[in-house]
Amino acid sequence: MPKEYVNPNSLFPSLPHGFSQVVIASGRKMVFVSGQTAWDARKNIVGGDSVLEQARQAFRNLEKAMEAAGGTLRDIVALRIYVVDYQAESGTAMGTAVREFFSPGNPPTSTWIGVSALADPEFLIEIEATAVLD
Repeated sequence: MPKEYVNPNSLFPSLPHGFSQVVIASGRKMVFVSGQTAWDARKNIVGGDSVLEQARQAFRNLEKAMEAAGGTLRDIVALRIYVVDYQAESGTAMGTAVREFFSPGNPPTSTWIGVSALADPEFLIEIEATAVLD
């Protein structure tokens, strides 16, 4: 699937933060992935009270969801990341996890949203994605 990553000089440099300003994509199939959390396949929370470890599990779940849809993380063009009681250290942890799972040169677009709570009191983060496949 052809994708164009646009990071214009007229906007701040976002790549060091782990996201692209704009992704232009064309393909034949769009994939919308529900918010992924730190639950494993048996609904056990992974990562306890660590935003970083919960994010890593959520990204592993996102990777499995993309494989089930016939794609990979490289096909994701947009992320929406919900963080409970967002603090600066949460942002640092999320940035670390994003950079571990996505190409530093061509990451998806990303919006981070601070929330007061998620569906389960143990969830610290939830990650939703949009992808485009050929």
